[in-house]
Amino acid sequence: MGDKRILSAILVCVGIGLLGAGGAPACAQQADQGWIEPGAGNWATWVITSGRQIRLPTPPDQAATAAELSHLKAQSATRDTTVLDQIAYWNTGWPGYRWQEIALALSAKDPSVFLWRTMALVSVASHDATIAAWDSKYRFDRPCPSAVDPTLKPAVAVPPSPSYPSEHAAIAAAVAGVLSYLFPQDAELLAQRAQEAAQSRIAAGVNYPSDVQAGLDLGRQIAAAVIERARSDGSDAPWDGTIPSGPGLWTGSNPRLATLGTWKPWVLPSASQFRPPPPPAPDSPQMAAELAEVKNFVQTAQTRRAAFFWAVVPELREWLAITNLKIFESRLDDNPPRAARAVALLTVASFDAFVGCFDAKFHYWSARPFQVDPTITPLFTAPNFPGYPSGHGCGDGAAEVVLSYLFPRDAEFFKERAEEATLSRLWAGIHFRSDLDAGMALGRSVGQLVVERAKRDEATE
Repeated sequence: MGDKRILSAILVCVGIGLLGAGGAPACAQQADQGWIEPGAGNWATWVITSGRQIRLPTPPDQAATAAELSHLKAQSATRDTTVLDQIAYWNTGWPGYRWQEIALALSAKDPSVFLWRTMALVSVASHDATIAAWDSKYRFDRPCPSAVDPTLKPAVAVPPSPSYPSEHAAIAAAVAGVLSYLFPQDAELLAQRAQEAAQSRIAAGVNYPSDVQAGLDLGRQIAAAVIERARSDGSDAPWDGTIPSGPGLWTGSNPRLATLGTWKPWVLPSASQFRPPPPPAPDSPQMAAELAEVKNFVQTAQTRRAAFFWAVVPELREWLAITNLKIFESRLDDNPPRAARAVALLTVASFDAFVGCFDAKFHYWSARPFQVDPTITPLFTAPNFPGYPSGHGCGDGAAEVVLSYLFPRDAEFFKERAEEATLSRLWAGIHFRSDLDAGMALGRSVGQLVVERAKRDEATE
């Protein structure tokens, strides 16, 4: 395979008359380097059948490549501060990193769009766009512009992977399309950002214009597939149920996310697969003990800080920040398929954990501590839905298991963060101990199911 890439690079160079010193083709130097995940095009995908489903047409011929090189060289001479800033911005991290930031910012602005669903859809779009791009990259093995013409000076480091198509463009079109579906009022701005991200790779001199256009075309097809799935996931179904009444049951009106337990999961065969057993009976010794634990808990500065931190910052946002930190620490920001896979596994597990969690919440309708004993005053207002099991426990347990699989040396750190996040809900006075235990057990079970899927996705070495 390596000989084939060297020969391909030589033929392109000879065809346009670009040879290195001593007659050796300059582009062969890159072709002989280690390439990023040559087999990633075969990894399992989420919304398309495989990376081959959207294999692109053959890239432009030698004459067109020569013309594109002339365009890149002319454009490189006109880079100003604004262009260089855009290049640096979009070149930071792996190609989906900035799009995560954009998705999180839009979600913060409009919290009515469920964050966990948003980030799962965005991450799946990034992942499948990357895998499909990698299939075409190693099918065509197109050398990058500066490998073909060493006189072209890229503004940033050139990734050691074939140039066609641009993964930055593919992810930009895929994610911008999905976010435009979720936040239609921002569609025009998102389209502009996608064009900016794609054009930054041309301005940087790391991709041909045809690489970028092919990436945009691919990404739009991925977006369409993700949106088609999103439209049929049941998230728009109205709730027409009734709130039960009785001892130990939740009291309130207009419960939030009452249908979430019926939404279509990514990995779970059914929302009820890991449904926990019933919570402690309201007149049981266990419930009396758990109520006393919440009522008699002595706050400290540290427990207050943790409780407010995990309440103000949605836990998925924090787990994404932790994941990106580990991606940077592991240098996976230079490995787009691995980075995209890590984030997709996290967000899919988190979403499915919430589907299972809310199936159980609205199956049992369990009261929160202050509803059982009105003398209990929580640190802050509790979410407007039943308590058992804890949503934090479900999401934190799933994140702990998935990240421990991806970054095993940091497993203890993930466990500590998950336990603090979950316990913070008891410290705040809005959950019983059994809520936390059931949530963590459910989340960890979902996380393990996602890990089992990951072990079969051909990405495991």
